[in-house]
Amino acid sequence: MSNAERIKSGLSRRYAAERRFRLYGIAAILLALGFLGVMLSVVIGRGASVLQQAYVQLPATVTAETVEMGNWQGVIKATLRQQFPDVRKRQAKKRLYGLVSPGAGYILRQQIEQNPEWIGQRRTYWLPASDDVDMLLKGIIDRTVAESERRISNQELVWIDQFVASGQLQLQFNKGFFTSGDSREPELAGILGAAVGSALSLLVCLVLAFPLGVMTAVHLEEFAPKNRWTDLIEVNINNLAAVPSIVFGLLGLAVFLNVFGLPRSAPLVGGMVLALMTLPTIIIAARAALKSVPPSIRQAAMAMGASPVQVVLHHVLPSAMPGMLTGTIIGMAQALGETAPLLMIGMVAFIVDIPQGILEPATALPVQIFLWADAPERAFGERTAAAILVLLIFLVLMNLTAVILRKRFERRW
Repeated sequence: MSNAERIKSGLSRRYAAERRFRLYGIAAILLALGFLGVMLSVVIGRGASVLQQAYVQLPATVTAETVEMGNWQGVIKATLRQQFPDVRKRQAKKRLYGLVSPGAGYILRQQIEQNPEWIGQRRTYWLPASDDVDMLLKGIIDRTVAESERRISNQELVWIDQFVASGQLQLQFNKGFFTSGDSREPELAGILGAAVGSALSLLVCLVLAFPLGVMTAVHLEEFAPKNRWTDLIEVNINNLAAVPSIVFGLLGLAVFLNVFGLPRSAPLVGGMVLALMTLPTIIIAARAALKSVPPSIRQAAMAMGASPVQVVLHHVLPSAMPGMLTGTIIGMAQALGETAPLLMIGMVAFIVDIPQGILEPATALPVQIFLWADAPERAFGERTAAAILVLLIFLVLMNLTAVILRKRFERRW
């Protein structure tokens, strides 16, 4: 075989290997996209139903005595007895009352507090149905199976059908999921408390981690002498970026709670723990951004008589800031999805009220997902999936913001 033939044969094999390598890459991307599509389809399929909630329309008269005594659930029970006078046995009444959410009295009180002129008037109120009724209307509970295999009895099905036929039982937009805090009743549970807790924790994390990370990166990259001490610091920073997040949670438990006595479950402590976890990532990203600034910028500024501090503050730092912001947003997105460190400092507590400050008890979206996923009620399953979707949307928006900032302010030297 001549040299030309051997070269041609080798080129053919190399080209074939390159084509196979490209195909392997495309197959890997398609496989990853397939897994992502399956995951999103499952989550969306389970979480989309949370946008609707079953509500029962009940005509009732709220008297001043009811407001004074606070017997809100008694008003609902009396209305149900009036609508179904044939139900007289104790167990039957209990099942009838169970068609309406145990927290419906709280919703009724809210409506009266917002509209005090309704006191003494005969009005109709839309109140949340129980989680079992909600699951039945959404088709999650199969009414065709045997009575012993479902949570709703045949008699309850008759009552539900009467409500539906009269238009008193409908699926409506579930705004409470976005405007309420957590609840032990799935039909009343919302994500607002967890979302506010996450926002407050991220705010504390940003206020602490960003300036410290930028100042550390500037000192190490621009002013610190290159010796074994700075090398040791750099190695430790890189190692801290790979430490499991639960270790930072244990550190926060030992130092912030046990030593300094800060309040448990507070966004202040959660933000401080997340800041410790995010700080190495911000330092590494900020140093990379500083290194990307050409030395000619520094030399030109110094040639014009600027001091080293002026060079950094007026020329180097503004040029590196887009990269720093991108790294910071990515680090914050990572902190948003963390659960383990927040569990260690007590943010796993059951919190109903919306936190009004960084010192009040709160939880976070990942922790709320963890709590709902462990709940036995089936209705919490759709809320878990919906909360996952909300968290994914926040993460996508934060990463999209990082990409836009990089494209908008990035400089090519």
